[in-house]
Amino acid sequence: MTKTNPSQFMRQVKQEVKKVTWPTRKETTMSAVMVIILTALASCFFFFVDVIFSWVVQLIFGIGG
Repeated sequence: MTKTNPSQFMRQVKQEVKKVTWPTRKETTMSAVMVIILTALASCFFFFVDVIFSWVVQLIFGIGG
């Protein structure tokens, strides 16, 4: 691996950053909203699965309320 001096490294970083296609504000907002919605749906799903499993275990072992 070749060594590069700090100024050359910074020039290379600057060149690479220019190649990046940054998302628009709308794309970022839509992605964030989708993540929030899917997280809420997943948490609801796992909550109900947990409730059902808890109920089944209580039926099998006869414990709890």
